[in-house]
Amino acid sequence: MSVVSDNVEPLSFVFEDDGLVPNNPMPFLVYKGSIDVDNEHPEKTIEGLFGANGWGEMWRNGVYDYLHYHATVHEALGVARGHARVRFGGDGGREIEISSRDFCVIGAYPPGPQMHVTLPTPENHAKALQTIPAVELPKTDPVMGTDGPLVRLWN
Repeated sequence: MSVVSDNVEPLSFVFEDDGLVPNNPMPFLVYKGSIDVDNEHPEKTIEGLFGANGWGEMWRNGVYDYLHYHATVHEALGVARGHARVRFGGDGGREIEISSRDFCVIGAYPPGPQMHVTLPTPENHAKALQTIPAVELPKTDPVMGTDGPLVRLWN
């Protein structure tokens, strides 16, 4: 039995640089309801899926309650439990309701540099304009693998 729904096409958003949060020109993808987490160990389900698709550097927790971004690596988030309203793309971005049972998020990164939390300051923005274009594109989609939408939409 597959943990991923067949033929899932993610929601896609492009966030503009707002002067403090540079954002990435690649679309932000949301795979609503694509992973079957209706089991006793939804965290392990998401971790197994992300790991099998090459996004093996992971953490398990909630989400930060302050504005930040990552300028050195791409990030995948999988909601295993609970719900939250999270804004992506900076202050002018978009709030997305992400939900399940008791809130727990799995974060994952593709192979490459370590994740760094970057706060929205003019100095960090200037640095990020140099680092973001140099971040290597992932070879796999964290949910759908080598043939997933991320690979198609980001190339």
